[in-house]
Amino acid sequence: MSVDVTADLRVKLDRIKTDILELAELGRDPADKGIYRMAFTDADMQGKQWLKDRIEDAGFEPLQDGALNVSAVLESGNDRPRILVGSHIDTVPCAGALDGTLGVVVGLECLRCLKENGIVPQRDVELIAFSDEEGRFGGMFGSQSVAGQMNPGAVATMKDLNGILLSDELKRHGYDAREALDAARDPESIAGYLELHIEQGPVLDHVQKPVGIVDEITGLFTWAVRLRGEANHAGTTPMELRNDAFMGLAEFANELPRILEENGSDRSRATIGKAQIMPGAANTVPGLVEFSLDVRDTSDETLDELAAALRKALSAIARRRNLMFDFEQMSYLQPVKCSELIVNQLTQQAKHLGLAYQTMPSGAAHDAQIMGRIVPVGMVFVPSKNGQSHSPAEWTAWSDIEAGANLLLHAILSMTR
Repeated sequence: MSVDVTADLRVKLDRIKTDILELAELGRDPADKGIYRMAFTDADMQGKQWLKDRIEDAGFEPLQDGALNVSAVLESGNDRPRILVGSHIDTVPCAGALDGTLGVVVGLECLRCLKENGIVPQRDVELIAFSDEEGRFGGMFGSQSVAGQMNPGAVATMKDLNGILLSDELKRHGYDAREALDAARDPESIAGYLELHIEQGPVLDHVQKPVGIVDEITGLFTWAVRLRGEANHAGTTPMELRNDAFMGLAEFANELPRILEENGSDRSRATIGKAQIMPGAANTVPGLVEFSLDVRDTSDETLDELAAALRKALSAIARRRNLMFDFEQMSYLQPVKCSELIVNQLTQQAKHLGLAYQTMPSGAAHDAQIMGRIVPVGMVFVPSKNGQSHSPAEWTAWSDIEAGANLLLHAILSMTR
């Protein structure tokens, strides 16, 4: 009778701790304690070199493609489609230590753990740290390059909010952005992609479960909306004769809960996160408002229904208040369903490890969303303390990190068989 030597395999939490805390010092501002490791800044390039050094220390060869994605491969000795596991190490401004980083550090630990225990998988396992997941240059450059979604025009024109071209930023570091086109992978060469990530929301912390198994990743669209009325004197213009653009925005904002209830699902979200009132004087009726609208759901059909209902509401409000309205769609990401097979494997391994788990959607976009368009994907969440993320307050208990890491390790083992 053969004994499964992998059944009791576990990660080494101390190594995960050391790696997370070391990487958190790269790009940290001592004043606000936030991490500033935005894509392709000097701090991000230092982070990439740090990762290459850790990969080499673990006995693997560090690799880097044309999009500056950093990889390491635990080889199987055969050419079966491989398993990819990873995330990203770039950050938003004033970030915490775990967003993205956790998935990369734990992915590396899984490779170390397998190698040290003499386990030769039946298919290659590749760690990948994608570039610019946080969208400094307007997309998810690293994973989009791997998924074959880049083209010469996009590579030449992508720029950040300060007008810095991606091509110029990479040239500053000695790289040619056009080489990102060579990073595209054949989907047939990849059996699946796994990503461990902090939840970035309050659900797991609220239900006090150490891991979440993601079944769907939300889609989203963002609009830039303008309501145009007529600026006029706040004292001399009677209320019934005003074409007040801000009142149009206020009425629309109040309509959002109704629209979500009637046209959305329990996974729908709508947010007005930014608004500008013009001319912006205390004694002037607003003649123009410009605002953002972020709408999310895990269903394409629901997103379409929400878009139609939102346009109808804006049109009706504009007509009632004698306003003009127009909008521009700034971005659209399709929802992605996680692989049912991978979700089942994650569920089985959570039960094997005795972990309480929650099946849940991802309300945020991730590299898995891009990879999910070409290969089967799965995601594991661990709790975010008080639901906080994208801030120095972002944190997860070490015990939950260990639970998620062990679940990822055993999912990799399951998928390589």
